[in-house]
Amino acid sequence: MSQITLTDVSRAFGKIGVLHDINLDILDGELIVFVGPSGCGKSTLLRLIAGLDLPTGGAIAIDGKDVTTVPAADRGLAMVFQSYALYPHMSVRQNLAFGLENARMARAEIDARIAEAARMLEIAPYLDRRPGQLSGGQRQRVAIGRAIVRNPTAFLLDEPLSNLDAELRISTRAELAALHERLSATMVYVTHDQIEAMTLADRIVVLRAGRIEQIGTPLDLYNHPANLFVAGFIGAPRMNLLPVKVAPGGTGRSSLTLDGSAGFEIDGIVSAANGDVTLGLRPHHISLADAGQGDVAARVALVEALGSETIVHTKTSGGQTMLAVVPGQCPVTSGDTVDLKFDTSHLHLFDDTGLRIAVS
Repeated sequence: MSQITLTDVSRAFGKIGVLHDINLDILDGELIVFVGPSGCGKSTLLRLIAGLDLPTGGAIAIDGKDVTTVPAADRGLAMVFQSYALYPHMSVRQNLAFGLENARMARAEIDARIAEAARMLEIAPYLDRRPGQLSGGQRQRVAIGRAIVRNPTAFLLDEPLSNLDAELRISTRAELAALHERLSATMVYVTHDQIEAMTLADRIVVLRAGRIEQIGTPLDLYNHPANLFVAGFIGAPRMNLLPVKVAPGGTGRSSLTLDGSAGFEIDGIVSAANGDVTLGLRPHHISLADAGQGDVAARVALVEALGSETIVHTKTSGGQTMLAVVPGQCPVTSGDTVDLKFDTSHLHLFDDTGLRIAVS
């Protein structure tokens, strides 16, 4: 087992609070990702779990045992850092063996663990090379291998792909996902890249200003964001967020008015103070309609032609920016006027505090 439990964990540096009342159960064998903007506390939280820092308050337990004040070396965890932290004068084999040799492990056991890690990570041909003779992706695999040979309770990964170029990040991300599936090990992964979070995680923890905003599977967060912050942070391109007025519509329906004039109705009753709400709609749920058939007219400001899809940046008469992602290649250019059609089955509504509104 390798379940990690955080109870009311906080961390302050002097009078400055960095983490506030973190409560989290990391399940045995899951890959959980901490994601959020720079400075939200995700790396600090990982350091507390690792034992590299101590919480100001609260408790941390591993498999039911309180390890809040237990030194990092005695927690049975392995950490992979943003920098590879490999010894440049040692071969790959020596880098993998170094920690085990210091623990006075038997030579035969060390060799067996290195061979298994090398097979798993496909680095056997590089065991006699030095780090300077490896590519970035190969060095990252060696850094992960050094964690694997320790046979840890759980793996802690602090932005391990941030030093790689875009193409290598994609391939290494796939390798990490496959590795987690093979090991069935608990992994705690920190990143600021929400695409990494969406593609790797069993569950995502979204952090902002030292607090947990939402915990859930990638699709939970994508389809049911709890508030405006999560709605705007998860998903690429980011969700369109627009102020609208809500009023009673037809029987069992509500009317939403955008830009003071353009409006449409949705099924269900929306309750909101003063009728002011924020409408959230992902770019993939906005299409281009025939003239006069859309929900709002807008002028095209920018077209990003990506081949398989086209990202159309538009601006409404009220000055609101809206993005639409259109499949395939779309024959529009900057300056054109287009009609935008909303898929109202996928819209999101948020009240004036930023919390999600249920449509009853």
